[in-house]
Amino acid sequence: MTLLQVDRLGNALAGRYTIERELGRGGMATVYLARDLKHSREVALKVLRPELGSMLGPDRFSREIQVAAALNHPHILPLYDSGAAGEEGSGAGQLLWFTMPFVRGESLRQKSNRERQLPIEDALSIVRQVASALQHAHNHGLIHRDIKPENILLHEGEAMVADFGIALVLSGEAGKQGGGGVEDRLTGTGISLGTPQYMSPEQASADRTVDARSDVYSLACVLYELLAGEPPYTGPTAQAVIAKRFTDPVPGVRRLRPTVPEAVAQALTRALALSPADRFDSAAEFAKALTPPFAAAPRSRSVAVLPFLNLSADPENDFFADGITEDVIAQLSKIRSLKVISRTSVMQYKKREQSLREIGASLQVATLLEGSVRRAGNRVRIVAQLIDAEQDQHLWADTYDRQLTDIFAIQSDVALQIATALEAELSPDERKRIQREPTSSVRAYQFYLQGRYCYSRYTEEGIQRGIEYFHQAIATDPNYALPYVGVALAYAELAAGQGGGIVTPDVAYERAREAVMKALTVDPELGEAHSVLALLKMVHDFDWDGSENEFRVALELSPGAADIYDHYGWLCAALGRFEEAVALVRRAQELDPLMHRADVASTLLRAGRYQEAETAALRAVEFEPDYARGRSTLGWAYLKTGKAVDGVAQLEKAVALAPENTLYLAQLGQAYAMTGRTEQAHEVLRRLEEMSKVRYVSPYHMAYVFTGLGESDRAMDLLEQAYEEHAGSVYGIKGSFLFSPLHSHPRFLALLRKLNLTPPQ
Repeated sequence: MTLLQVDRLGNALAGRYTIERELGRGGMATVYLARDLKHSREVALKVLRPELGSMLGPDRFSREIQVAAALNHPHILPLYDSGAAGEEGSGAGQLLWFTMPFVRGESLRQKSNRERQLPIEDALSIVRQVASALQHAHNHGLIHRDIKPENILLHEGEAMVADFGIALVLSGEAGKQGGGGVEDRLTGTGISLGTPQYMSPEQASADRTVDARSDVYSLACVLYELLAGEPPYTGPTAQAVIAKRFTDPVPGVRRLRPTVPEAVAQALTRALALSPADRFDSAAEFAKALTPPFAAAPRSRSVAVLPFLNLSADPENDFFADGITEDVIAQLSKIRSLKVISRTSVMQYKKREQSLREIGASLQVATLLEGSVRRAGNRVRIVAQLIDAEQDQHLWADTYDRQLTDIFAIQSDVALQIATALEAELSPDERKRIQREPTSSVRAYQFYLQGRYCYSRYTEEGIQRGIEYFHQAIATDPNYALPYVGVALAYAELAAGQGGGIVTPDVAYERAREAVMKALTVDPELGEAHSVLALLKMVHDFDWDGSENEFRVALELSPGAADIYDHYGWLCAALGRFEEAVALVRRAQELDPLMHRADVASTLLRAGRYQEAETAALRAVEFEPDYARGRSTLGWAYLKTGKAVDGVAQLEKAVALAPENTLYLAQLGQAYAMTGRTEQAHEVLRRLEEMSKVRYVSPYHMAYVFTGLGESDRAMDLLEQAYEEHAGSVYGIKGSFLFSPLHSHPRFLALLRKLNLTPPQ
C-alpha cells in the first residue's frame, strides 16, 4: 500500500481504529498493528491489496467473510470486524479490511527458522492442533488454501491458524457468484492463491475441484519441513518447485532425519500423494495417523545437572567439581532434542537444601543428574546417577574410577548415557561433537577450570584473575580452544562497562576479538566461540546480518545454550524486532529458569508491554531482592505505568545495592529529571563527573541524565562520543525507550545511519 492509501485508510477508520505501525506484508495483503478504540485493545488490521479489493467489491467481500467470521475454534484466529474504506465511484478504489486479535508471540516460520528441525513431539503437537482447526473449518465448508508456517501463530504454547478470511473471499466459491471468478482473474495480476512450497498439485494446476485434501497436503508439507529442516520439494524458482510435485516421487522424511517414527513417515508419504484420492480424506484422519494407538507417553526429555559434590580431601578442588558440572551441561546442550538447564540456575542448589522433587519443580524438569567427584593425585572417581524427579526413581547410574587423563571420555559417556536413558534423538554430528576431546593436556584443563571459576564471580578482581588462568591454560596447550573463549568473554564483559572501568572499551573489544578468532582457528565448530563472535559483531561492529548469522551457527552447534538465546534476543531488540526478542529471552529463561528474569522484563519494557514488564520485574525482585538490575528494571516498569514515586524508589534501591555501578546511578539521574527533581539530577551528574576523574565512565551513561533533563544536544554529544568509543550499550539506542525523546532529533537519526540502523517506527 502507498502512503496515500494508508492515510486514506486511517481517515476512513477514524473514531474506530488508530493504525500504529505496519507488522508485515505478503502477496495478498498488508497487516498493521492497530488499536480498537471502542474496546481499548490491540488488533491486527489486515488490508487486501487494492487490486484484489477492486475485483471483489465490498458487497461480495462482506457476504463471504461472514462465513469465516462464524468459525469458532480454539486453534483458529477469530475475525473481529471487517469493512471497506473509501467511497464508491471516487476512482481511487476501495480498501477492504478485517481485524483479528493481535497475537503476541511468534509465527511457526520464525520458530522453524531459529530451530531448523523441531523436536519430533513438538512438531507433531503443533500439526495436530492445526489439523483440528482445519477439520472444524472443513466441516463448515471452508478450505484454507494457504497453510504454511507464516500463517500458523504460536501463543503460550498453542498454535493458531490465521488468514481464513482471505482464504474464503478469494476462493472459487466467492468467484462463482456473478460469473468470471476472482481466482480466474488473479493470474493477470501476478498473484496466486497458495505458496509454491506448500501448494497441492491440484491447486498448482488451477484445478477448480480443490477440497479438504488440498489443505491436508499443505499441512503435510509443513510437518515435513518441521521435521526435516526443509520442505519436501525445493528449487530455484516457483515453477521448478511445482514441477517437482508432478515428476519426482514423494521424498521420504527419514532420509534427512532417520529418527522420525516409521508410522509418521508413512503418514507423511500418504498425505503428500500426487492424487487427492490417495491421501487421507480429512485432516482428522491425518492427525490420527500421527498418533499411533497404544503409543507409550514419552518421558519428558528435560534434565538439570546438579552441582557435582567435591568429596576430595582438599576443599580447593571445588573448582574441579564445578568444572565437571559445567562441562557435562555443555555436552548435553549440544543435543537439540534435550532441554538442559544452564549452569547459573543449577549452581544455586549446591547445598541441596530442597528435596529432589522440589528442585525438579523449581527448575521445571523431569529428571535430575546427581554426582560426586573424588580426586586423589592422578586418579579420579566420579559417581553419576540420573533420577526421575517426580517419582524419585533411579533411571541410570554408573561409577567411573579412572586416570585423570580419562576425564573427557567420562564426561562424553555420561552425556551419551543420559541421552540413551531419556530416549533423546542424537544426530551423528551431535555424537561426534560430544565425543571430541578438547585438549590432551589435563594441566591445561585444570588452568581453564580455575579461570572459569574465578571469572564466573563477575567481579573486577575475579575477571582479571580468570584471564590470568586462561592465559596459563593457553601457554600449556596453544591448541586448546576453550581458554581463548574464556579470554574473549572476560574482555567482552569488561568492554560492556557495567559499572566497571578498569579498561577502555576499545582495548577490551580488540583483545576479545583476537581471542575469539584464535578459538575459531583452533576449533571452527565451537558453538561458544561463534556466540562470542556474534556478540562482538553486534556490540562493536554494528554488523547486524553478520551477527545474526553467527548466532544461528552457534545455536546449530549448541542448541541448548541459554546465553545464546538471550544474546540473540538483545540483537532483535536492538533492531526493533521486539516480538522475536521476547520469544528468544523467554526461551533463555526456560533453559535457565532462575536467571534471565530481568532480561525478560527489560525486553518487555522495550517492546512497550509495560504491564507485562511490571509483572515480570516483580517476579525477579521477589526471587532475588538484592539484585540491583531487577530493582532498576522494576523501577522503569513502575515509571512507565504511571507510578512515579515507586519507580524512583526502586531505582534508588538499585543504586544502594550497587553504588559503584554508573549505569544504575545515571538512570536514577534520568528518572529524577523526568519527575521534576532536577537538582538531584544535577547532583548525580556531579557524582559521575567525580568518578570519571579516577576511572572510566561511559558517555552512554552520562547521556541518560542529559536526556532526562531535556538537554538534547548535550545528550547527543555524549551518544556520538559513545559511538566513537564503542561504549556502553550504544548498539541498542534504537530499541532503548530511555532515548525515545531523541528519536526525531536530526543528529540521532544520523547516528542511527552510522550504526547501520533504520529509524524507529
